[in-house]
Amino acid sequence: MTEPELQELAVAKVKCNKSLLFHTRYFFVHQYSRKFVVNSHHEIITSALDLVLSGKIVKIILNVAPRYSKTEIAVKNLISSGLAINPAAKFIHLSYSDDLALDNSEGVKDIVNSEAYKQLYPEVEIKQGSDSKKKWYTTAGGGVYATSTAGQVTGFGAGKVDEEVRPLHPSEFEGIDDDLFAEYDADLFAGALVIDDAIKPEDAYSDVKRNRINQRWESTIKNRVNSRRTPQIVMGQRTHPEDISGYLMQTDGFTYDLQEALADPTIWYVISLPALIDLGLPTERALWPFKHTLPELHKMREADSQVFDTQYQQNPQPLEGLMYDEFRTYHSIPLVEGVKIVRKSYTDTADKGKDFLFQCVYDETPTAIYIQDILYTNLSMKDTEPMSAVQLAKYNVETATFESNNGGEGFARAVETQTRAIGNLTTTFKTFHQSANKEVRIFNNSAKVTNLINMPHDWKTRWPLVYKHVTGYLKSGKNASDDIEDGLTGMVEFFGTKRNISFGDDD
Repeated sequence: MTEPELQELAVAKVKCNKSLLFHTRYFFVHQYSRKFVVNSHHEIITSALDLVLSGKIVKIILNVAPRYSKTEIAVKNLISSGLAINPAAKFIHLSYSDDLALDNSEGVKDIVNSEAYKQLYPEVEIKQGSDSKKKWYTTAGGGVYATSTAGQVTGFGAGKVDEEVRPLHPSEFEGIDDDLFAEYDADLFAGALVIDDAIKPEDAYSDVKRNRINQRWESTIKNRVNSRRTPQIVMGQRTHPEDISGYLMQTDGFTYDLQEALADPTIWYVISLPALIDLGLPTERALWPFKHTLPELHKMREADSQVFDTQYQQNPQPLEGLMYDEFRTYHSIPLVEGVKIVRKSYTDTADKGKDFLFQCVYDETPTAIYIQDILYTNLSMKDTEPMSAVQLAKYNVETATFESNNGGEGFARAVETQTRAIGNLTTTFKTFHQSANKEVRIFNNSAKVTNLINMPHDWKTRWPLVYKHVTGYLKSGKNASDDIEDGLTGMVEFFGTKRNISFGDDD
């Protein structure tokens, strides 16, 4: 090999080590003899996974539409890149079927066995006789175990055991000599648990099958990592509000904010990439026009909005009838000369038990409601009284309406006292008693809610729990909570009204 060729390989190796995206592009063209078509979402995904490979992020959830390159990047190239960093790295790869998991495992082996890979990483060798797709090893003691999410994982753990000074324990690998293990940097990347499509979309609406996967996570899967520092990567299209992604976000906590994820490795860093960006706005566009153009996405949505919203928009919808149609969103309130905008708030206090306080600040025009801020919490009243007062003062609320039920009148009086104490002398406080049936009110006013209320364009990430509860609220059956829906209903019931309500009125 000539000197220029050697220099070219050296440069390629440096770039592959530095960037998973470059690694993917480099080996894709050598494997398939065509270029990897790079889009902005690939850059987002690989940038996050670079942080996984460098040890800065431990837990990551990646939700993106099917056939948008997640498997190519986050399974085949992530694992082959991880083995290049550390040939002793240990990976567990799971998917909803053995066939998919084994095909992906074979895909990793194809990259590692390729001439292009061997030129850059001659130290990464697959152990002779290690021909199984299900479980194979490198000569340095690393390897891959691939099976279905329902399958058994025995004698293998992902990552490095905290106490080890060597990357692996020989007893876990049949026939591997002890002298193959070398001392190494304790912070070196040492493998990961990689889950791709934990459940088939058609199985996700079976409570039995879906819960079996979620329970399997608790009983088996999460225990197959050798260290709390071992990265856990869960990816796939959303299939149900309570699929593995939803389950993990609810049980472990999550964030869409990278800085929060870097600061707290115990929570899940969620990357959610809808196929249609800025849905319904003038700036609406396709995430990846190479795969699906804007007209194609519109056609798919018209054909089956439930499937499209769940699998392509990463906004999982239950098959049962949802109470609300899609909410309108806004970036700024349209101003019309001579039309007054009134700043209001509506508060539904928490009852005992699992109820939440809901307080919403909004701007009301003659034709619409524009939500500005939402306070939604199940903290005690002594904690929420000052929070409520601060929110009213911060947004210069003109009229604050409180339901007097369940201690609401006393709460309103306490909030008014604290509001005056912090210098807010302008907000008018009003209470009323709500005697109508809550479920009937919510149902009868659902069309008004979606017709009148406009949410901020970023409400999904700004108030994720609010978004989850509202968009998943069912017309019938058991709902986790109805406090937000009750509050939104009250806001539209009072829309445009001049009702004279005050403390002590029984309206």
